[in-house]
Amino acid sequence: MIVRLGYVAMSVELQNASPSQTMTFKQFSQIADREAAIQKLERIAINNLSNCLRLLKHNVANEIHFFRFSSKLIPLANHEELSDWKYMRPLKGILQEIGQYLQEHPIRVDFHPDHFVLLNSKSTDILNNSIKTLAMHEALLKGMGIDPEHRCVMHVGGAYEDKEKALEQFIHNWAYVPASIQRMIMLENDDTSFHLEHTLYLCEKLGIPLVFDYHHHLAYHENPEWEKEWDRVVSTWSFSKLPIKMHISSPKSEKEYRAHADTIDREMFLHFLHTIKGSVNEIHCMIEAKKKDAALFQLVDDLKEEKSISWMDQSSFEI
Repeated sequence: MIVRLGYVAMSVELQNASPSQTMTFKQFSQIADREAAIQKLERIAINNLSNCLRLLKHNVANEIHFFRFSSKLIPLANHEELSDWKYMRPLKGILQEIGQYLQEHPIRVDFHPDHFVLLNSKSTDILNNSIKTLAMHEALLKGMGIDPEHRCVMHVGGAYEDKEKALEQFIHNWAYVPASIQRMIMLENDDTSFHLEHTLYLCEKLGIPLVFDYHHHLAYHENPEWEKEWDRVVSTWSFSKLPIKMHISSPKSEKEYRAHADTIDREMFLHFLHTIKGSVNEIHCMIEAKKKDAALFQLVDDLKEEKSISWMDQSSFEI
């Protein structure tokens, strides 16, 4: 089984390369010339995307083939007071540059929209704003020349004091989500509201790939024996062009179990891999750790002495 490691959004190794520089609406409003304020927003967005390109080059130098873009690339992109701002126009050049680089150096890239993107909300305004935010992600991917299919991982949403109704609300709202955006979505089990079985219910009913978060499952589950459902998880990926994806993080402590640690617990990760070994040809493991790429490098070092592993390059191995 081939295992590829990836990390999230930004590097702790690469200096001055934040892809999430921002401007608040208060700061925007304090600039008297509205056109000048919009131009400043555009400069920030272009700089964020330029830093994404720097991060991709950093990844290529370290043979990392899997990366999650920040969802904060365009400050105030969907703010109600900026509905007339055509923010994609000034980004065309840098997006094409990123797309060209990804053609020359293939890396699996995707997004994880913020927690306020809720597809199971009863509020029409929240649902519409969520779809609008997802459309921004779709536009960014298309601007890079990337097929948006299965490139946005999301949580199910809010429990709203009745989980069964919240699940049915997701199904109800799904009919209002444009087909092209439906194609983008992957769903992940969370650590407080919707466990693996909840998420599988939606994924199987609606044809959505499930991104299994191992740490979330350990923190919140109905049945601790996740491996009994693993074949169902794999089946949700049967129609995807991409290899199955999972999230790996480790608890910060017993007291703060849900919080992410700086790095990945080697034994916890190996237990997962040995349990699923042989069930898929390839799996991509997104590291969600506080130390970002440094956590990936640390995990690679920690796995170097593992006899069951054969390294293919600096971040990929067979087990």
